[in-house]
Amino acid sequence: MSMSTTPQSFPLSLRGLRGATTCTANTTEAIEVAVDELIEMMIQRNALESDRVVSVLFSVTSDLNACFPAAVVRRRSGWDGVALLDCQQMAVDGDIHRCIRVLAHVWMPQNRIPVHPYLGEAIQLRPDLSSYT
Repeated sequence: MSMSTTPQSFPLSLRGLRGATTCTANTTEAIEVAVDELIEMMIQRNALESDRVVSVLFSVTSDLNACFPAAVVRRRSGWDGVALLDCQQMAVDGDIHRCIRVLAHVWMPQNRIPVHPYLGEAIQLRPDLSSYT
């Protein structure tokens, strides 16, 4: 399924954007900083507009419970129509601590290559994407 943008008339495709980051601590402030930076990088690197974001799923490691990442994003201007959900990441031995992962479904021009931001210690999850950070 594709849509057209008004000014450029590039066909759009529904894409999944991935990303992750880590927090310095399990505090509301640290989670807010990490989530804001992750979402801002996702927006900037993919030239996203909020009306093109369909849904965002956050998963967090069990050592992060001070606040909901979705609540942080919900405060952003223009994001009130975006479906947001938080869940706990599956616990795996040796996983990165204090990690927030994201999966966003967005409408993007078909000719644009998605850029998946991995920040902080989360770069270890996708070293193949480190040139994009």
